[in-house]
Amino acid sequence: MLDKRVITLDSDFINQVKKEIRPHWGELGWVTYKRTYARWLDDKNRSENWDETVKRVIEGNINLDPRLKHPTSQIVKELTNEAQQLFKLVYGLSATPSGRNLWISGTDYQKRNGDSLNNCWFIAIRPQKYGDSHISPDYLKKDQLAVSMPFSFTFDQLMKGGGVGFSVVDSNINQIPTVDQEVDLSVVIDKNSKSYSPSLEKGAIDLDEWKKGHEKDQDYVYYKLPDTREGWVLANARLIDMHFNATNPENKKKLVLDISNIRPYGAKIHGFGGTASGPMPLVEMFLDINQVLNNRAGKNLTAVDATDICNLIGKTVVAGNVRRSAELALGSSDNQDFIKMKQDKEKLYHHRWASNNSVAINSKFKDYDPIADGILHNGEPGVVNLELSRNYGRIVDGYQPGIDNEVEGTNPCGEISLSNGEPCNLFEVFPFIAEKQGWDLKEAFALAARYTKRVTFSHYDWEVSRNAINKNRRIGVSMSGIQDWLLNDLGHRVVIGFKDVEDPATGEKIKKAIYDPKGIKVVDQLYQAVVEADRKYSQELHCNPSIKHTTVKPSGTVAKLAGVSEGMHFHYSGYLIQRIRFQESDPLLPALRACGYHTEPDIYTDHTIVVDFPIKAANADSKNFASAGTVSIAEQFATQAFLQTYWSDNAVSCTVTFQDDESKQIAPLLHQYRHIIKSTSLLPYYGGSLKQAPKQQPISKDIYLERKKQITGDVEAFFEAENDDIKGLELVDQSDCASGACPIK
Repeated sequence: MLDKRVITLDSDFINQVKKEIRPHWGELGWVTYKRTYARWLDDKNRSENWDETVKRVIEGNINLDPRLKHPTSQIVKELTNEAQQLFKLVYGLSATPSGRNLWISGTDYQKRNGDSLNNCWFIAIRPQKYGDSHISPDYLKKDQLAVSMPFSFTFDQLMKGGGVGFSVVDSNINQIPTVDQEVDLSVVIDKNSKSYSPSLEKGAIDLDEWKKGHEKDQDYVYYKLPDTREGWVLANARLIDMHFNATNPENKKKLVLDISNIRPYGAKIHGFGGTASGPMPLVEMFLDINQVLNNRAGKNLTAVDATDICNLIGKTVVAGNVRRSAELALGSSDNQDFIKMKQDKEKLYHHRWASNNSVAINSKFKDYDPIADGILHNGEPGVVNLELSRNYGRIVDGYQPGIDNEVEGTNPCGEISLSNGEPCNLFEVFPFIAEKQGWDLKEAFALAARYTKRVTFSHYDWEVSRNAINKNRRIGVSMSGIQDWLLNDLGHRVVIGFKDVEDPATGEKIKKAIYDPKGIKVVDQLYQAVVEADRKYSQELHCNPSIKHTTVKPSGTVAKLAGVSEGMHFHYSGYLIQRIRFQESDPLLPALRACGYHTEPDIYTDHTIVVDFPIKAANADSKNFASAGTVSIAEQFATQAFLQTYWSDNAVSCTVTFQDDESKQIAPLLHQYRHIIKSTSLLPYYGGSLKQAPKQQPISKDIYLERKKQITGDVEAFFEAENDDIKGLELVDQSDCASGACPIK
């Protein structure tokens, strides 16, 4: 046996790959990569190049294989070969891990926080025990149920850069006991703090003044927040738990939170990266959450209250300039207060914007008209069919009662059904690019399965997560650029027509999709390749096979790297202007201007520059090409159903776009696909109606060609020649998902 060692990719191998393989950068690819995933290298005083990023990411993953604790020479040889194959796959942009992995894998932060490799999480909002977790309040027993626990979990994961889906369905909220008492909260700060004046403006109190008024008063709990993520979470936990007698052992009604030691606005955050927001957003959050709870003294919290608390936490996390808060609130389908909570515009603009809201349904649900009405007014709610997720993998494999029986919700983008405390674990293959680069698709998808399996052996901070991951070993192998690939391989889209049939339960006439048989066969074969790769690797690792394996993530920033259509979505248009917003000081701007890209000041945000990128979709000139602006709502539903039936045993993330004249089809189509689609959301198609459209504006082929003629240089070459790079700048509005729901870091 060999001693524990680290698998590395040597420079000779990497240099040879760089000669043989050219990364398939999309028209936005290199620019997106450089400002989003290239980490700063202190020893070289510059940011990473693509080969360095891929090396870091693959080495970070391959060394998670638990057999490396006591490896044989054969295991080292096999894993080194696998690392080399993965490097070639990702370097060529035939596939990529999730954006989280591109940013975190292989860093010291990953070693300290295994959670950081997972994009998103799910938690049920009900009293739970902290158990053997890295955060555990000292006033509680480890096995004691606490109302604060799921809120602490949410706060912690959001601050580590993950998104969180949370369930506030009635069966969870009804487990929260009556709020026993109001809490008199004081947030105090020392005069010497650099954040003193702005914190007072937000409602904090001068520490010395507070002491003068409480010299003889000892009837309070005092907590001085350490300058750590854990300190923020523990302070909020104490605030929540003091409202309930069972978790208020001192039986006190006054709480003092001292924020004097929290680093000021703009200070560097080590490990995760970026700069601090200062304590000011925290002051607001503490006061607002306390008010929510005080308002319910002697009563019970509602689903709206619990969502408000999560939203206030999310708002605080967003206040930092690196992290983004991604939340999905899942409520009961008959809770009208929850469904209508965003109609309160004051609270919407204050904090309720922080989550996308969906309702939990089953296949017997019929009342889709109010849901359709809500979608027409504000794009919500989405729907999540928990019954399907618990009892089905792929729909074609039939009813399997209890196959995933502990599922309670989903991640914010809806592609992975999850049990309490469980994360999504993603990797996506671009089959359109992989075929171009000569890959056997079965091999590419098998490598993806093994990559995600290793992620399940990270060190996870929360006991509830470790338990779920060790049991389920859930993975999410996705494919992206699906429309490009199927149109290229089949010569047409996968939905080749519709036939008239009757709904077997209602007798209503519906249009049933007809799918290309070749499309069914190839997708099924790739699914089987993933399952078989997981079966073999699970045997090698002596662990449970994954409870589910495949998905379709929405993609977004990652899809831009390779220039493919995002997830299962159709391109927004055959030709379009993609607008990207940069900080006005970004060193990429001179290079973009020099190469002929159109730039102008952002009309929405100060100190921000908008750059226009002319984009042509793959297969844009094919007679069978369809875009989000031309494909029918019926075909989009049918395409999602195709992937849920033959590819994804988890779920399929899809945001269906619809035209004004299609709005009456929303409720009937949701009902028609109640036995097939596990989760979905809908938004109207805006086209180019918005001035300086924040993301995409359809254009004609002639305008595209005219704009392309104006671009005369290579941005990467110009940038490298003229800049030593500047640390810490990034694109303003990028996300790992097409909908913008999930954070990139």
